Amino acid sequence: MNHSTHRQVAAIDLFCGAGGLSCGLVTAGVDVVAGIDIDPACGYPFESNIPGAVFLERDVRSLGAEELEDLWPQGSIRALAGCAPCQPFSPYRRGTRRLNDERWPLLREFTRLVRETRPELVTTENVPPLAGTAVFHEFVAALQDLGYSIDSRNRSCLDYGLPQSRRRLVLVASLIGEIAMSDGPLAGLPPNTVGCTISVLPPISAGSADEDDPLHCSRNLAPINLRRIRASVPGGTWLDWPEELRSPCHRKSSGASFKNVYARMEWDKPSPTLTTHFHNFGTGRFGHPEQDRAISVREAAMLQGFPRDYRFVEPGQKVHFATLGRLIGNAVPPPLGQAIGESMVAQAKAGGRG
Repeated sequence: MNHSTHRQVAAIDLFCGAGGLSCGLVTAGVDVVAGIDIDPACGYPFESNIPGAVFLERDVRSLGAEELEDLWPQGSIRALAGCAPCQPFSPYRRGTRRLNDERWPLLREFTRLVRETRPELVTTENVPPLAGTAVFHEFVAALQDLGYSIDSRNRSCLDYGLPQSRRRLVLVASLIGEIAMSDGPLAGLPPNTVGCTISVLPPISAGSADEDDPLHCSRNLAPINLRRIRASVPGGTWLDWPEELRSPCHRKSSGASFKNVYARMEWDKPSPTLTTHFHNFGTGRFGHPEQDRAISVREAAMLQGFPRDYRFVEPGQKVHFATLGRLIGNAVPPPLGQAIGESMVAQAKAGGRG
């Protein structure tokens, strides 16, 4: 980056998780100075993969403007990212009372911090249903009142090279001129696939791990589920199974429509949207296309757009599927983060001179 022609973009990543957004921002040339999250499991992956950044284990509700201002380097173009947890707005949360979820006000906390610091650049990313909520409309109205230029649209992650059918609501906003995020290098082109992403990894069996990469590990399968996955074909459903392998709920009319569980991915197509339960064969189309197991933690991370060598667990520490499922399934895909970062860097060049 040529500092003589424009100032550096320096970002603080609220709700940083394992660093998916920050990983993409760094690739785009943004200086990520800090990540903040209430989950202590985020500390190691964030600081191990985001060069020079510090991790703060904090509840954003306890943060004030002065603390954030101390983190941004003087003279930088300040960027604030606030990708609040998506579960309160997720379409996968059937039968829950989302309005009572304590994470609902977190976007309002992000709004508060934007008001208090007025960073030159702002971004948030979440599930598309958020766009129809009152809390999001309040957030957009607050940005408009503060004078921000806003680009807010639903995006297909396939357009940015992610080998996963994942759609996200992405907002970028600027106080230093009109801002727009690109449509993505693969928009209108054939997408990346499961095969082109994870076929490079060595085969493993259910319940085992690769000796060279402890994260290339797959959860063990109960005998009935091992029989079920052996009866499954890529792209198929449990309707391909013999009757004796079918779950009682599948025989009910209420369960007949749930065909994307206990299913295999396909080599020549993108994966389905990864959830925090990707390590469970029975919770989605999370079966390996060929091997008799659910996808591994490393495979899920790669399908989510993380580099193959991304570090999630300290050397010698045990791999906890539930924890890594949460970190990877909830992450902002790095390729999407890169596109967000590129819009920020372009904005710095166009409107942030001086």
